[in-house]
Amino acid sequence: MRMKSKKRQKSKNYRISPLCLTNPRRSADFVEEPHLLFAGGNRHCDPKTGIPLYGPRSLGTARHKAEVHIGFIGTGEAVDHARQFYEAYSEGVDGDDDHTPFPGCKRDRGYRCDLRTDDALVEPITRQEQRDVLAIRQGRDRFEAMLALLDQKMQILTQRDHPLDYVVLVLPDDLYRRCRSVNYFEKGHGSIHRDLRRAFKSLAMRYQKPTQILLETTTGMTDSRRKLDHPSVVAWNLFNGLYFKVDGLPWGPTDLAPASCFIGISFFRPLGSASTLRTSVVQAFDENGDGLVLRGHRFDWDERDGRTPHLSEEMAAELISMVLERYRQERSQLPQRVVIHKTSRFEPEERAGFEESLRGIGRYDLVSLTPTSHSRLLRAGKYPPLRGTAFTVGDVSFFYTSGYLSSIGRYPHGHVPSPLQVADHIGDTSRRQLLREVMVLTKMNWNSANMAGLMPITLRFSRLVGDVLREVPEHQTPQPKYKYYM
Repeated sequence: MRMKSKKRQKSKNYRISPLCLTNPRRSADFVEEPHLLFAGGNRHCDPKTGIPLYGPRSLGTARHKAEVHIGFIGTGEAVDHARQFYEAYSEGVDGDDDHTPFPGCKRDRGYRCDLRTDDALVEPITRQEQRDVLAIRQGRDRFEAMLALLDQKMQILTQRDHPLDYVVLVLPDDLYRRCRSVNYFEKGHGSIHRDLRRAFKSLAMRYQKPTQILLETTTGMTDSRRKLDHPSVVAWNLFNGLYFKVDGLPWGPTDLAPASCFIGISFFRPLGSASTLRTSVVQAFDENGDGLVLRGHRFDWDERDGRTPHLSEEMAAELISMVLERYRQERSQLPQRVVIHKTSRFEPEERAGFEESLRGIGRYDLVSLTPTSHSRLLRAGKYPPLRGTAFTVGDVSFFYTSGYLSSIGRYPHGHVPSPLQVADHIGDTSRRQLLREVMVLTKMNWNSANMAGLMPITLRFSRLVGDVLREVPEHQTPQPKYKYYM
């Protein structure tokens, strides 16, 4: 009994301090949908309204082509279907309650230019050439034979004495399925994956003609179980890309400060390399969102390290110096402000290198943007948060660049939207201004005519560009314009 009493007494004298939790600082904000510029300086937030009403931004300038001459590579039947497809869609495509009608592509409507096709701009893939490729049993050999054939066709087509602005590679389903990609093992390099689209873009840029890969099934003139987007969606995306690739500007941004340079940095692994990476850089200028593609230096990186790839201080400094020099060559001056976007956080040595190279620039910002599903807002009702909603918890901000669009009265995607996490920000600009600029840059994707995307064009294109750059040989200087990578 005495022992129990002592234990009871000991327990009574022992006190546990309560756990104190600090309530994190929280705030919320909303960024209005930015407008875009169209012909004549007219403004609207949605390209699918602005282009039919006003015409593309470059209408009436030297960038606008009144006629676009299209060349074709493909089997006879596939090319015939593709020509009918372009001719029909250029007249316009009806919409419905969920899809905006496509206005067409004629001198008096839509992109305000006429398409021209000519038998002289068709380079056929013959029946025998198709059979020879498909008869090759080894996947790697078949893939490389297909590329060699396409290289030959591009060379012949681009050497003809006939105006040519744009090349469409139209492939029948069987040829595409057998050659679309290949996986193989190479001694000293490990497992290698190759993709026909990326490889074709890489070889085609040598001929300095923009290209489009079109599957014959997309024309809707073949029997196929492939599920296609609504015809108006197909038309908007295809013709918007066409107009940009022939050097037109579908729309321009607003609210980007003059003499600003926005840079997106991603990493890619060169073809056949097991232990090295390179940087792919997309540099977007302020006046109209035009950009340049640059390929950075090689550097060693071991995936077993467990961390995301990052640059040494010296390489980070060299990369930005290269970008600034290219900007100076294009604009005859250095930018007054630089904004660097990355999807990963800035390691200390990266930050030091970037900041060292930016010493001569008036203002700069280093911003880490990455999609996250770990933190979300829940909105009362059946709709997700509005695009443009921002919230901050502690020192970390979250920003919805996808979400409910009040301008069209619906949420145009099927999945639950995730915000971007602003994990790092080092620099001179207020966070609210940075978010406004991110909103504008999400509207600069000319691969489609959608009103906005999840990622700013700096990061979206730097990743897509890296996919093509990995196929560009070391000795070949990659083309600097976006249109060769789209």
